[in-house]
Amino acid sequence: MKYSLRPAPLLGLLLAALAGGAQAQIALDSNGYFRAGPGATSKNANRACYGLSGADFKYRLGNECDFYGEFLFSGTVARKDSGDTYKIHFMPTIFKGNASDSGDAKWETAQMWAEATGLDFAPQASFWAGKRYHRGADIHIVDTFFEKLDGTGAGASLPALGGKLDLAFYRADSSTQDANGHDNPGSRLNAWLRDAPVNENGTINLLLTATKGEFTGGESGAGFSLRHTQDKLPFGASNNLWFQYAKGSAGLAGGFGTLTDGSDVKKWRIVDGYQFQANENFGGQLIAMYEKKNADAGDATVKSLGGRVGYAFTRNFKILAEVGVDRVSPQGQSSANLTKFTIAPTISAGKGFWERPELRFYFTHAKWNQAANAAAGADGLTGLADGKTSGTSYGIQAEVWW
Repeated sequence: MKYSLRPAPLLGLLLAALAGGAQAQIALDSNGYFRAGPGATSKNANRACYGLSGADFKYRLGNECDFYGEFLFSGTVARKDSGDTYKIHFMPTIFKGNASDSGDAKWETAQMWAEATGLDFAPQASFWAGKRYHRGADIHIVDTFFEKLDGTGAGASLPALGGKLDLAFYRADSSTQDANGHDNPGSRLNAWLRDAPVNENGTINLLLTATKGEFTGGESGAGFSLRHTQDKLPFGASNNLWFQYAKGSAGLAGGFGTLTDGSDVKKWRIVDGYQFQANENFGGQLIAMYEKKNADAGDATVKSLGGRVGYAFTRNFKILAEVGVDRVSPQGQSSANLTKFTIAPTISAGKGFWERPELRFYFTHAKWNQAANAAAGADGLTGLADGKTSGTSYGIQAEVWW
């Protein structure tokens, strides 16, 4: 949303300070996201969700036990006399790990950063500093950004090769702690070429990462991520294909990994995300992933295949269905397997797959094996400590973004 109004007092003071005495136009933007709703597991058990230990994600439809919200407020000062623009971004988030439990939710400041654009010495560049979400494409059905540079840092973005080149430095002041509880800092450099055209309706993103633990026992790391995006495919589709590699203290998605991991720790993965809107009634998203992890503690292979589709019967009523199959195979151990299915009659703001808000009435059933229970610990995969290898959950969930 965009408003032409006087900003909230604190943000307004900051914007006024940026505007100074020059003629300026001040605007306040707002966008955000939240999900929440009640749920239960069959036979009077607490609410349960289904995901494998060692996997990178879980299939989220009818499978989110938390509630979460994020609320971004952005103030902009555009100076008419010179053309330079300054923005301040502030985003609080609220999270509660199990929405069925009593007690307070946790508020945090997830983003607070400033940027400047249209400067006289670099009119096509932008400069920023602060704490921010710095992300590329995600696959919504597993709630995962595969390019995720979140953190506190500073950087610049400038035109390059028909796209943008982001250069940034990040500092992790509390990535790990020693035995005495002292913070162990780290540093990270990223170079990120975004949206560079390579073929008709096709672009690439190339992300390079270098990390270093700045403490005794801290390790260095490096990684890269290459994504090809193809738009305007048949059936109103687009496709993202990633190849990612990291070693040492670097993470696969471009952020920090574990700052005490040495060069023997290596991981790579291939991920494909396909989304389509075949007609106004029928759309969906699919994912396939293959990942290898190598470390002194043992190697592991992670595989995942799944998708969600939606069919709208009217403008405000649709049926959603989602299936996900995961396997985690540690070296020398039995593979942990999980299959999860959800069907959800849904009240929606529109027919399209991406239309929100949605109010979902869901039924979820999952099956897994004993190896999955063992990998999760004494309470098993669901945390209910019942020794079962299948479960059913049901509930209502609202999901909103604007």
